[in-house]
Amino acid sequence: MNTTFNQAKADTFTNQMLTVLNHGAVALMTSIGHRTGLFDTMADLPPSTSGQIAHAAGLQERYVREWLGAMVTGRIVEYDATTETYALPPEHAASLTRAATPNNMAMFMQYIPLLGAVEDAIVECFRHGGGVPYAAFPRFQHVMAEESSQTVAAALVDAILPLAPSVIAALKNGIEVLDVGCGRGHALNMMAKAFPQSRFTGYDFSKEGIAAGKTEAQAWKLTNVQFMVKDVATLDDQERYGLITAFDAIHDQAKPREVLRRIAIALRPDGVFLMQDIDASSHVHGNLDHPMAPMLYTISCMHCMTVSLALNGEGLGSMWGEEQARTLLADAGFTRVEVKRLPHDGQNSYFIATKKGHDHDLPN
Repeated sequence: MNTTFNQAKADTFTNQMLTVLNHGAVALMTSIGHRTGLFDTMADLPPSTSGQIAHAAGLQERYVREWLGAMVTGRIVEYDATTETYALPPEHAASLTRAATPNNMAMFMQYIPLLGAVEDAIVECFRHGGGVPYAAFPRFQHVMAEESSQTVAAALVDAILPLAPSVIAALKNGIEVLDVGCGRGHALNMMAKAFPQSRFTGYDFSKEGIAAGKTEAQAWKLTNVQFMVKDVATLDDQERYGLITAFDAIHDQAKPREVLRRIAIALRPDGVFLMQDIDASSHVHGNLDHPMAPMLYTISCMHCMTVSLALNGEGLGSMWGEEQARTLLADAGFTRVEVKRLPHDGQNSYFIATKKGHDHDLPN
């Protein structure tokens, strides 16, 4: 072992840690800017004082002023000391506002305070094992629904479903579709609305999520979709569905292998399983150049992995990776797996899995 102390290396690392500290603080304040609508408000304002911004946003000026201090020193908002006005450059708004979807990075910043809220419980898991239950994350499903709206819902019909040949034609003609781990059901409702000839079912163990899906379906007057509270590891359908989808859901499961096996059984012989999951390697060295690897490992450790372990599950975590995903899909009975990616979604891969190696077209 080299015992020579490199002071320059130590100084560089100290500065790196200082940058991490400041960026972590900016992430928290960016989350607040998203949740309070401050970025959306500022994007439509000329250079304005803190009072003008607070009034336009319907917020308390003192808090807005301190938030603006973090935004200015974090180089997100620009400040004119002569006029004491603040401005959000349009080049920054393009990554921070709801109008910027699917490029709204401010939405993702919500994960930082959300995960920080369970830090004490995670520390105890490091010491004693076990996991933190899903119920300890009261806003997680809401944030996930927002993320899904950006990455899935916005491109579902036009880009995601066409990844599997003949899916659109089959959906137009009418097939049975299942979404496992459907969450709040927005993606399923969108499919049901777009393809009235097909019939859609959503399963999730979250009563809150299922209730939200039902409420939206009723508001949209959909008659071809149903939602049920169900542990997908107990899925007992056989060769019923022409299409089964799972959007960012499999790696959270307590029993992912059993879930995938039952999905394969529930799928018609000529059906397709469309699985969206994190685009990553199963090996840490394969993720060294991944632009979001530290964040994704953190989410995995502090949510995806721990909620599975809380149920005495496998604890795959969100960074289970393409290699392991391919192995689990093969073990479940899928003989052909293709992995595709979309330009608008740099975070996810789309697995097209079938039980027939020669063809993955859906039935008409």
